[in-house]
Amino acid sequence: MENIYLDHAATSPMHPEVITAMTEVMTDTFGNPSSVHHFGRQAARKLEMAREVIGKSLGVKYHEIIFNGGGTEGDNTAILSTAFGRQNEGRHLITTQIEHPAVINTMKYLETQGFEVTYLPVDRKGNLSMADFEASLRPDTTLVSIMYGNNEIGNLMPIKEIGERLKEHPAYFHTDAVQAYGNQFIQPHELGIDFLSTSAHKINGPKGVGFLYKSDEVKLVPLLRGGEQEEKRRAGTENLAGICGMAKAVELLTEEKREAQRNLYDQFTQKILTILDHEKIDYHVNGDLSNKLPHVLNLRFSGIINDLLLVKLDLRGIAVSTGSACTAGTVDPSHVLEAMYGKNAQEVKESLRVSFGYGNTMEQVEYFAEQLVASLKELTK
Repeated sequence: MENIYLDHAATSPMHPEVITAMTEVMTDTFGNPSSVHHFGRQAARKLEMAREVIGKSLGVKYHEIIFNGGGTEGDNTAILSTAFGRQNEGRHLITTQIEHPAVINTMKYLETQGFEVTYLPVDRKGNLSMADFEASLRPDTTLVSIMYGNNEIGNLMPIKEIGERLKEHPAYFHTDAVQAYGNQFIQPHELGIDFLSTSAHKINGPKGVGFLYKSDEVKLVPLLRGGEQEEKRRAGTENLAGICGMAKAVELLTEEKREAQRNLYDQFTQKILTILDHEKIDYHVNGDLSNKLPHVLNLRFSGIINDLLLVKLDLRGIAVSTGSACTAGTVDPSHVLEAMYGKNAQEVKESLRVSFGYGNTMEQVEYFAEQLVASLKELTK
């Protein structure tokens, strides 16, 4: 029995070329990029080459890229730096009810420090209302942190519209683009984004490394203090092998490749839904199929407890999830689905997330859909 991995929104397998790039760096370039001798200069050159690759992918200045430990660190840095660094200007922040825990829990911490946070609601399709956003914006708002695309239902947020609105307001704009960076064409300068955080392991790169884009137009108070790495913005010796691996993963994500992936993942989604329709399965798509990331599909099956379905599929060699990997294994229900349907809603207990990525084939997706149908029929007996 082939094991099929359909949980790429949690993490993705490393691309072989990424592994090769990292192995070469670990073998040949062990110097500290901050050292002035030959070995240090060699490492520093590779570090700046990686920064150039990533800067080009976003159309930003290379030094606006700050290497770090991943999406959680990027989110925390942007939010805490802005909140504490601008508290004399205002102590009001805006986010949504469906953010990643790295944003939600950071905001909750700030509430204990005397800040006021507005958590914008979403409708039953998971979409954010610009009218609600407009109504929440205040003169003392210093930061808006809204994710580019949701990790559980895939919905895209109105980033362009928010960026346009904030051009007339002093609040900084941060977006968690961890799920979107690998498949969306993102140009922060054009979108009015001041901070953008992402993580390498969601784009077939290594775990434990990522970057924060910081516009030259905004100030940053470092979250980590120590040495003068990353232009004094993020202390600590850089993870050179991980950064070079991330850069290789970005290099592989050409716009042509992203477009091909988007088309393939759309075909995967249609294949699954077609099979479910053909088998007359009672299901509902959580989220908005017309406004979503292509690799995330969240399905609800009325009357079927998702934990039981997850186990059934796992026994058949198929890996999917019931929500964010950062809350998996806990008894807490999905806060994203609760925001859509309400606390204690039955829909929250009946939903499953499927997410596609590198290595998946149409044959695997068809097999998954067939096994999903078989599992559902067993559970409904």
